[in-house]
Amino acid sequence: MARKRRRESVPQEDLPEGCHHYDEVGEVPWDIQKYFHQRYNIFSRYDEGIWMTDDAWFGVTPEPVADKIADHLGNGTPPRKAILIDAFAGAGGNTIAFAKSGRWTRIYAIEKDPQALTCAKHNAEVYGVQDHISWYEGDCFEVIKNQLAEMGEYAVIFASPPWGGPGYRTDSIFNLSNMYPYNLIDLLGPFQEVTANVTLYLPRTSDLRQLTKSHKGDGKLVVVNYCMEGASKAICAYFGEILI
Repeated sequence: MARKRRRESVPQEDLPEGCHHYDEVGEVPWDIQKYFHQRYNIFSRYDEGIWMTDDAWFGVTPEPVADKIADHLGNGTPPRKAILIDAFAGAGGNTIAFAKSGRWTRIYAIEKDPQALTCAKHNAEVYGVQDHISWYEGDCFEVIKNQLAEMGEYAVIFASPPWGGPGYRTDSIFNLSNMYPYNLIDLLGPFQEVTANVTLYLPRTSDLRQLTKSHKGDGKLVVVNYCMEGASKAICAYFGEILI
């Protein structure tokens, strides 16, 4: 598919603090250059003026993976579930994919980093989906508990949390109790108080036994391994009512 025409570059000094649009690899900090080389897999419309914080490059879901997750979640969730809550919106990769799908009556996207949130809002405008999304700045657990809990009956929570913690990159099986700053229990407990329909985007080496033990439903827990160009990128664990 042909890429969209490149927008005229905006000088960095005219962008909001912490937000960047790099045009050339020489502008990019060394530790994110490999992600910059993959920028069109991350956002296919990158050249139209996508903004990123430097930290966001490490956590954003590649667009083909985000689109497939949006397809699975949208088609596999009961129709009465019409609200999507993205608990860790980051620079907007998954949020934008959910909005593009047209499946949800409303999408509520939460991000505690104000600079990443600024990027996400702008990137949604690049994709033309900003009118489908309500944005919240703050801690996702507090926002969901205090402002969105009453929607739980009609909502699905999607969470792509930070993957910090020892062993994430080195262990053949990653212990989800060590994930930092939120481990598996930290995530599932508060979210499942609001809705049984929770989807977690997790490292590809996550311990499936831990996920299975955390499953409270009568049916089987659905876990999908998402790959791109022959390489495994991550898994999604779909808790609640989901048919894929």
